[in-house]
Amino acid sequence: MSQGTLQIRKISGHPGPVPGANVERAEQVCKMIDTTTCIGCKACEVACLEWNGYSFSETHFDNSYQTMPETQWNYWNLIKFNEHERDDGSMMLLMRKDQCMHCADPGCLRACPADGAIVQYSNGIVDFQQQNCIGCGYCVSGCPFDIPKFNPTTKKMFKCTLCSDRVSEGLEPACIKACPTGCLHFGTKDDMVGIAEGRAKQLRDHFGFDKAGVYDPPGVGGTGVIYVLHDATNPEAYGGLPKDPHVPLMVRLWKGPAKWIGNLAMAGGILGVALHYLRFGPKIVREQEDKERRDDRGGRP
Repeated sequence: MSQGTLQIRKISGHPGPVPGANVERAEQVCKMIDTTTCIGCKACEVACLEWNGYSFSETHFDNSYQTMPETQWNYWNLIKFNEHERDDGSMMLLMRKDQCMHCADPGCLRACPADGAIVQYSNGIVDFQQQNCIGCGYCVSGCPFDIPKFNPTTKKMFKCTLCSDRVSEGLEPACIKACPTGCLHFGTKDDMVGIAEGRAKQLRDHFGFDKAGVYDPPGVGGTGVIYVLHDATNPEAYGGLPKDPHVPLMVRLWKGPAKWIGNLAMAGGILGVALHYLRFGPKIVREQEDKERRDDRGGRP
């Protein structure tokens, strides 16, 4: 894990499908979540709130151990509880830590029209800069995981930052520090993928979970948060984790081809005005022409 000040990755004029794919960067960091060893203690929820200076929101019991239905602008980390029936008829309680996935190709960043409101650091962390946020909510439409949340008071968007302030100083995120079972790990992406693949193999070979695997969806270029799942073929069972997430096509179009088409149209308009000026000269206002005629006629209309 790299230390020191995080460098913002440049995304304008990127040559590949992933912003900043060919830009020199620090080593990519990653959080690995082993859902098979999570006990649902919610220590990570408390640690997230305390580190980021938020208090607990009001909760409502809804026949679930889950703290609230979904994450909120001031509640970035939520353990989801889901009852799942296995093929043999037995029941399992699947628990998953829900938070921003820090995609390598972040849809929120692609959709955002405000310069500097969303940045992606050289280590892969996607962060919101509220001082530049205009509260338009376009980032929600670009996120396949439904993560950014709106604060109606400040009119700004918020989400998990993967504790970028801690990571920049060589520390691990607060939630990982608080986890008592070791289901959360943090390090380089390569190391975390290796640990996750090893755990998935162990589940397949020794615990009877033949479909165990690693969730690191290629549709968003891979993620900075990966999961070990009992059944990697059915991620939807873990609180609606999308099976094959992608940045929406319209988001790709309006900041890609549509943007260039608009720029070309604007350039064409400017060129047309310039050619008209060169061909016909400056356009004289009608009132000015009438005044000049009256002057020529000695003031007579």
